[in-house]
Amino acid sequence: MSALNMIAYVLVIIGGLNWGLEGLGMWLGGNWNVVNLIFGSMPWLEALVYVLVGLSAIWLLVKKGMGGSASSMGGGM
Repeated sequence: MSALNMIAYVLVIIGGLNWGLEGLGMWLGGNWNVVNLIFGSMPWLEALVYVLVGLSAIWLLVKKGMGGSASSMGGGM
């Protein structure tokens, strides 16, 4: 797996976990947005993390559309 694919894969996992925690926090009455908790004092950095997660998702979708398999992106079953 290339370094770019690995970085994209890790960022998408981080984004997915963050969204899951954000949803749980809404139900349970807390702020569980980990990206906001870590980078909230630097809004530009928080925004950059969100943009990188989004670009990573697009990258993985494009790679998949170009004939890449799930196993080549680290998610083979």
